[in-house]
Amino acid sequence: MSSIVVFGAGGTAGSRITSEAFERGHRVTAAVRRPEATSYLPAGVRVVTGDATSERSVRELAPEADAFVVAIGGDQHGLWLSAARTLVGTLRDMRATPRIIHLGGGATLLTPKGTRILDEPDFPEEYRDAALGQAEALDFYRSSADGVSWTYVSPPPLEFHPGERTGRYRTGDDHPVTDREGRSVLSYQDMAVVIVDEIENPRHENTRFTAAY
Repeated sequence: MSSIVVFGAGGTAGSRITSEAFERGHRVTAAVRRPEATSYLPAGVRVVTGDATSERSVRELAPEADAFVVAIGGDQHGLWLSAARTLVGTLRDMRATPRIIHLGGGATLLTPKGTRILDEPDFPEEYRDAALGQAEALDFYRSSADGVSWTYVSPPPLEFHPGERTGRYRTGDDHPVTDREGRSVLSYQDMAVVIVDEIENPRHENTRFTAAY
C-alpha cells in the first residue's frame, strides 16, 4: 500500500485516478483548491486544500507521500511548467523521495516524421497554448529534474475521453500507440489504471510513456 497525493483530484482525470488508487487499497489524499466541491470522491479519501504550484503545499504533503500525481488543468499557459518546477525544486531542497507522476499532453507525442504533433500545420489553434505549456513541462523534467524520480504520462493525442474501465491497455514511448485502423484511443478510467499500475510497478522512471488500446 502506498500513500498517494493527487493534485487536481477534483477534475475529470484526477477524480478517476483518486478513485482507482483508493479502491486498490492505497492511502489517497485529494489535493484540491476547493475541498467543499469534492463530495463525489469515495468516502475515506482525505481531502485537503492543495496546489501543485505552491511550495508550501508540496512541503506540507511531501513527508507522508510516496507519490505525487499531477492531474491539473486550466487555461494558464505556464501552469504545468510551474507545477513541475515547484515539485522538483521543493523535493530536491527537502531531499524528499516522493515520485512525481505527471499526466501530460498527448500533443507532445511524435508523428512518424519525428516532429511533435503540436507542431503540425493543422494542429487546432484552440489547443495550442495548453499543448505548448505541457511541452514545456516535459522539457523541464527531461533537462532539469536530476535527483528526483519523475514519470510523464501522455494520453492519446485526440481520442482521450470518459468511457468504461476495461483494465487493459498497451504502452509506448514517444509515438502514439495505435490499433489496426491507426486510431489511438483510451478512456479516462483506463488512464487511471495506467497511472496506478505505474505507481505499483514502476517501469518508466525518469522518462515519458504513453498508453492506448
